[in-house]
Amino acid sequence: MAKSTLASRIEAVRRFSRFYTRRIGVLEETLLHSPFTLPEARLIYEIANRDRPTAQELCRDLVLDPGYVSRLLQGLLKRGCIGRKQSTEDRRETELSLTAKGQRLWGAMNEQSRQDIADLLAGLPVARQEKLVAALETVVRLLEEPPEKRAAFILRPHQPGDMGWIIRRQTQLYASEFGWDGSFEAMLADIAGKFVARFDPKRENCWIAERHGEIVGSVFLVAAGKATGQLRMLYVEPSARGLGVGRRLVAECIEDARAKGYRKLNLWTNDILVSARKIYIAAGFRLMKQERHNSFGRKLVGQYWLLDL
Repeated sequence: MAKSTLASRIEAVRRFSRFYTRRIGVLEETLLHSPFTLPEARLIYEIANRDRPTAQELCRDLVLDPGYVSRLLQGLLKRGCIGRKQSTEDRRETELSLTAKGQRLWGAMNEQSRQDIADLLAGLPVARQEKLVAALETVVRLLEEPPEKRAAFILRPHQPGDMGWIIRRQTQLYASEFGWDGSFEAMLADIAGKFVARFDPKRENCWIAERHGEIVGSVFLVAAGKATGQLRMLYVEPSARGLGVGRRLVAECIEDARAKGYRKLNLWTNDILVSARKIYIAAGFRLMKQERHNSFGRKLVGQYWLLDL
């Protein structure tokens, strides 16, 4: 799978937008066979589901121009769909509510919306319905979440099933980003298989990074000698890069290696893994040697790093 470009990602979002707006019928002159246009219907929805909102609140929360909202509200007032009265808390503001006519039209529109979505879901098996809902929740979470409010990740021990996931994801990521072939997957499977089969908690460990309940990274500490540990299989999901996941995983591995009595910690990587190498250098690892090799279907430069504990 080729790595996507910004242009291709933009077009993918636009393609989905065109598909979805057509599928749910928002391109029609009115929404859901109601007398309302899409902007009017959204105002009706907000007024129906809020406790006496003001025009200022609607402008702020919907990020709409006040003049535009004022014109829409005037139209709804003239048609007898909404009422307004002066706020008892601030006489400069006007509170909005639905009239009996507005309530009736809102109820019909809301029921039509529920029926349309029910019909849409009815064409899918339950498992695919749940998958669709999960995907939509992911879209909302990713677009709604500002960078400064990104959920913190957690680290946990490995659990049954984690190894298969890690092997699969690392294989996919390295194939996508660097073009590595199936021999890389074979190497990962061998490392993970031996780790599980011979796991000694007194000398070894594994950390799984999770965010929003999903695995976003991992690293292993394995025995490489009586006084030497080895850091292996560090990886971070693209969606979690920039959050400090890699640095935290490496730091945990180093701290635990010291606690287990290791005097040295080594690792092997390749020079094209630039982000990982920056983490190793920042943690104090020293490059001991490097050598060219043909592995994973590519010509690479392997590097051996060492940290004195």
